[in-house]
Amino acid sequence: MLLSDSIISIKNIGEERSKKLQKLNIFTINDLIEYFPRDYDDRSNVCKIKDIELNKINTVKGKVISKPETIKIKHLSITKIRIDDGSGFLEIAWFNQPYLKNTIKYKSEYIFTGKVIQKYGRTQMEAPDYELIDDKELLSNGRIVPVYASTYKFSQKLFREVISQTLSSVKDQITEFLPQDILKENNLCSRQFAIENIHFPKDNKSFFIARNRLVFEELFLLQTKLLQIKGIMEHKECNINIKNTDITPIKNVLPFNLTDAQESVLKDIIYDLGKNKAMNRLIQGDVGSGKTVIAQILAYISVNNGYQVAIMAPTDVLASQHFESFKNIFEKLNIKCVFLSGNQKAKEKRENYELIQTGEAKIVVGTHAIIQDKVIFNNLGVVITDEQHRFGVKQREILSKKGENPHTLVMTATPIPRTLALILYGDLDISIIDKLPPGRQKIDTIFVNSTYYPRIYNFLKKNSDEKRQSYIICPMIEENEKMELKAVLSYTQKLKEEVFLGYNVECIHGKMKTNEKQEIMNKFYNGDIDILISTTVIEVGINVPNSTIMVIENAERFGISQLHQLRGRVGRGSDKSYCILISDSKSKQSKQRLETMVKYSDGFVLSEKDLELRGTGDFFGTRQHGIPDMKIANLYKDIEILKQVQKASIKLYKQDPLLLDNKNKPLKEKIDQFFNTLDNTVSL
Repeated sequence: MLLSDSIISIKNIGEERSKKLQKLNIFTINDLIEYFPRDYDDRSNVCKIKDIELNKINTVKGKVISKPETIKIKHLSITKIRIDDGSGFLEIAWFNQPYLKNTIKYKSEYIFTGKVIQKYGRTQMEAPDYELIDDKELLSNGRIVPVYASTYKFSQKLFREVISQTLSSVKDQITEFLPQDILKENNLCSRQFAIENIHFPKDNKSFFIARNRLVFEELFLLQTKLLQIKGIMEHKECNINIKNTDITPIKNVLPFNLTDAQESVLKDIIYDLGKNKAMNRLIQGDVGSGKTVIAQILAYISVNNGYQVAIMAPTDVLASQHFESFKNIFEKLNIKCVFLSGNQKAKEKRENYELIQTGEAKIVVGTHAIIQDKVIFNNLGVVITDEQHRFGVKQREILSKKGENPHTLVMTATPIPRTLALILYGDLDISIIDKLPPGRQKIDTIFVNSTYYPRIYNFLKKNSDEKRQSYIICPMIEENEKMELKAVLSYTQKLKEEVFLGYNVECIHGKMKTNEKQEIMNKFYNGDIDILISTTVIEVGINVPNSTIMVIENAERFGISQLHQLRGRVGRGSDKSYCILISDSKSKQSKQRLETMVKYSDGFVLSEKDLELRGTGDFFGTRQHGIPDMKIANLYKDIEILKQVQKASIKLYKQDPLLLDNKNKPLKEKIDQFFNTLDNTVSL
């Protein structure tokens, strides 16, 4: 059995079980042994029966002294045994598991973990985990026990057995890829020890040693690759010759003055353009901070120096809005803009391709359609990507290759904690727009439960009567009885027919065709829709100043980052705006997250709180792509390891930037493999 083999080659994993594992993104033996536990149960404290604590989980070891028997009471079957450990006797019962009568061996010794209660004057352990004490290593009792994330009826006991037997077969194939000097300097254990002890730690110390190693390597792979990308960019000569940086003409056609924060970011950009290397800069700014204007001024500088500009956005709706915004400004300056989208008609695409190739189109705005092979630029000088976390490193590279090492500007309205930005954007210089333009409204945020619906609906009607508009966000498109979430289609119908008679109510969602979505958004821009019911398709980039109320259904289903993005769709005009979060969730963490939204309005503060509450894994929500999927590192908890990693990565990079030294070749192979996998997960 090889690490690259399919999981179906594992003993006792047939087609049905392999399908369940594949739903957890486990396809190969290597995927399985790198599917790390999400938690652990400490069952290492085996107590005597005489010392059992009632109403608590106990682990005991004893000999079965009664033959298993199963009795039936109405629809319930109860299988019972008695055990003896020399200090006393204990009755053990399982419910609706009659097969145990033939599984539990009379007179054999077992270890049991379960809750002990007193029932009808008798002490009883109910439905415990159990394990036969024989020559095999204990996996589920009498030790620190791994707990795996599993939602596909793949039991914890089976998980442990499968991973244990697989590890014993392939552990000799778990080879080291970190150079020996890095292992020594950072006091790291071997990879084999780490993998074995992350699954089945011998003790607490072994677990912490194993975890430290695996967190270090995960962050180290990322940091080293990003340093390489940044280094390649820095060493490439830039032939984009920007001489004229006079921006007075475009400033004169802008409908407002720039803020000090915007002026500061522009200084960074103009400084970059004056160097003999390509700019590679990230602009991070909260919702509504004015990043698009910065992009427009950079585009003007590029065009004014004889170069074309490409602007790529992740969705048709956002790309279309960018196009309208750019066209409105650049038409006044007699600069031609064109739009590219995968949903355009073939004739329109061909015409645009020709305009781009001849250089007549100076500014090209679009979706990932821009990176298709048919798109050939005449003289590309600047590449701008918006909401970069929706794209991967590879997509940015492909777009850059459309020109001769063009300047790159990346924008995001998703506030990212500094620690996370160092990982995600380690190859970029970072500028932050830390102030909102004057006149932006503070949005009052309210967290309520579903008993408030009548008041909320009346509030929305009053808002519509005053000629203002509202959003209602639902997390799903189709009915899902299990999750009992609002479904945007059925909910829209209900609100139209039962609640908002006489008002213009429409819905928009991700499964609609592009032209349908655009038609709805145009109506909303023009004020023809009072209430827009939507999924998170309107999460980023939508700018309708007349919309003043954002209602978010089942708000517990969203992370702080997503809620903040949605909230940012209102408060964009001069009228007072509100965000209403509705949730009946009893989860302590969900309530904490929603209360945090009420308390804070600063996106960067919220991003830190989100990272603290949820860790790195869920930071961007399940619908956003292009981010490294951290298997074990948590950047909120592991900041000290991150500092250690950055120091080690920089030292290695200075010694051997391309990892050509023989001792670094295994690391180079691992990094290439890691980033190929990462790029393949990016959804466009």
